[in-house]
Amino acid sequence: MTAVSKCSLKMVFAAMFLAFSAGQVSAAVDVAGVKYEESVALGGKQLVLNGAGVRNKFTVKVYAAGLYLQDAQSTVDGVMKSDGPRRMHLVMLRDISADDLGSAFMVALSDNIPPQDKAKIVTQISKYGEMFSQVSFLKKGDTIDTDWIPGVGNQCYVNGKKVGPVIPDILFYNSVLRVWLGDKPVDSALKTKLLALPSKK
Repeated sequence: MTAVSKCSLKMVFAAMFLAFSAGQVSAAVDVAGVKYEESVALGGKQLVLNGAGVRNKFTVKVYAAGLYLQDAQSTVDGVMKSDGPRRMHLVMLRDISADDLGSAFMVALSDNIPPQDKAKIVTQISKYGEMFSQVSFLKKGDTIDTDWIPGVGNQCYVNGKKVGPVIPDILFYNSVLRVWLGDKPVDSALKTKLLALPSKK
């Protein structure tokens, strides 16, 4: 084999390796037909998909949920203490009224807030409830993002559009996460999935 041929062969293998690596980086996790990217950018940081799963109510699939953190965590305490931005990304798997979804969220929020914290965030809870009054109906495929950015606060988005006020309180954001990760989560199987590190998926 000539030196030119060897060089060409090395270039081909290098190109194949780069293409494979790029495919790995852009790989997505499939959750009930919803594609969750392995990483997303938020607040100037790159977040990793900590875990993702489906919220089931009896036999009905309500939505897919994915938790993004700056560093993967396998415990609730680790998530609550994690640094950097965070995102809970929901994708609706069925049509539902915002009132019904909002009521379920508020009940789960109340059920999972430690008693000593409730009095501290009662005003924020009221503001959070206003978010659902701005959206009358959610269709299959609609998205809800609940973001936390240090120095800014908690902001919700429906289909990429801001809804509700910014709430600059990490205690409140952690309380919202307890809807899925608390002692009485809306779906215990989903809680397990959200705390699954990449090697456990």
